Amino acid sequence: MAETIVKIENLVKRYKDLIALDHLNLEIKQGEVYGLLGPNGSGKSTTINCLLSLLAFDKGNIEIFGEKMSPDNYSVKKNIGIIMQNVAVFDELTVYENIDYFCGLYIKDKEERRKCVEDAIAFVELDEFRKFYPKKLSGGLLRRLNIACGIAHKPELIILDEPTVAVDPQSRNKILEGIQQLNRNGATIIYTSHYMEEVEQICTRIAIIDKGKKIAEGTKEELKKMIRNTETVTIEVIDIDDDVKNKISGLPHVYSVEFSDGKLEVKCSDGKHNLIRILGVLQECGLNFGRVYSELPTLNDVFLEITGTALRDSE
Repeated sequence: MAETIVKIENLVKRYKDLIALDHLNLEIKQGEVYGLLGPNGSGKSTTINCLLSLLAFDKGNIEIFGEKMSPDNYSVKKNIGIIMQNVAVFDELTVYENIDYFCGLYIKDKEERRKCVEDAIAFVELDEFRKFYPKKLSGGLLRRLNIACGIAHKPELIILDEPTVAVDPQSRNKILEGIQQLNRNGATIIYTSHYMEEVEQICTRIAIIDKGKKIAEGTKEELKKMIRNTETVTIEVIDIDDDVKNKISGLPHVYSVEFSDGKLEVKCSDGKHNLIRILGVLQECGLNFGRVYSELPTLNDVFLEITGTALRDSE
């Protein structure tokens, strides 16, 4: 059985009358890419800040690598890498100097540090930019520099808080590939993002928190089994009347029928022949239709049903 890397028990954090964390429990195993999801204000940032001992909490316990976390537990902190949403580098230092500075916070031996910095530069593919200052870098390259600064000391636990915000698709793919490689190299990852396709791509297990509580947890497959929606059928049709919509609503396993902008959207719960039955009703009623889509639920569907909010709408 994999070793527990992070254990959060009954964590409570209050801001006067606001309960930011309400007896939160999380357990993260070695080798996981653990997705931490929730709407804005759900408690994600508070959880991370408490985890890092940057914020005092009112009740509960946090253990990392089997040790109780505290502000002065430097033996634990040196094995954690942090890449936050806001890029944190020095404009006055070059790419190499930035990475060397942050690595130097953990590694004092100059030769060991030099090798770590070179490894980090190679890992994020910034070799040709090593003498550049941050202001000369594109958004994607700046994000990669930010990651290099956070992982140069080769931490066992890496926390990434929305590392792909406002970067182009190519840079995003580079970053995601890099995160997966860090995981293959042995790092345990905590990952937050508002991009569900990223979470589906890289996370091995996911927790959804809302109002300071964990409301769902599991693999993406397990989470999708928790919701009512198992299939969404979308059909392009010029127009449709209430009689046809009522007939479709009466089909087995159909629980939602919506028509807007020339598209009929039918949500189904379970069942294997939903599409055939829906098309049968349209043909029976003499309606012509165009393209037909049948989609399995996504993580965004899970998030919407469980929290009542689409994740990107919560940004």
